[in-house]
Amino acid sequence: MKIDQGGSIGEYTDDHMLSARGEGQVAMTEKQAHAGRESFEAFVALRSKPLLRLAYLLTQDNHLAEDLLQTSLAKSWPSWSRIETSPEAYVRRVMVNTYSTWWRRKWNGEAPTEVLPERGHHDADTGSTHEIRNALARLPKRQRAVIVLRYFEDQTEAETARLLDCSIGTVKSQTSKALAKLRIDPTLAESEAVTPANSDHPSRPAQGDPR
Repeated sequence: MKIDQGGSIGEYTDDHMLSARGEGQVAMTEKQAHAGRESFEAFVALRSKPLLRLAYLLTQDNHLAEDLLQTSLAKSWPSWSRIETSPEAYVRRVMVNTYSTWWRRKWNGEAPTEVLPERGHHDADTGSTHEIRNALARLPKRQRAVIVLRYFEDQTEAETARLLDCSIGTVKSQTSKALAKLRIDPTLAESEAVTPANSDHPSRPAQGDPR
């Protein structure tokens, strides 16, 4: 330790302490960053499939679903170490908000059609599951999002309103309009996928199906 002529601790000590403290902070930051990367990579490996399923239900397109998931993960990463609630809930909210932004910008990458184009592995299903997806694709984007969140993702009206940044009343009205469209959809009418007995709860894809 260096002492000056007056008997006080010299500048060397202060500089040394500051340097040591700075090095410790850098080491801790690097350690936290490494732990954050590992946590994020583990999350992506474990939860990408269900998240991609949600993205597909919203976009009804394989490529757009992948873009939506990748965009949402990229947006989530900078805040990853500060997420205090469920990481998956956070990413899902980012995904729904991103999708909402797309439709609010009057994105026209899709249009309702009676004959849907061929898709990839998501259309490997047959029967009512395929018909429900076709019917969902014909719904307006906001109505589709409400149905997906309420009946495929088991979100409450309040949670759906929060995710879509709208009122509970809007969720109720959009749900009512969407269900009315689904009840008269010709493919669902033929397959009885939506019947009077379960008209308020559209059938879900079978267990194990990628939805």
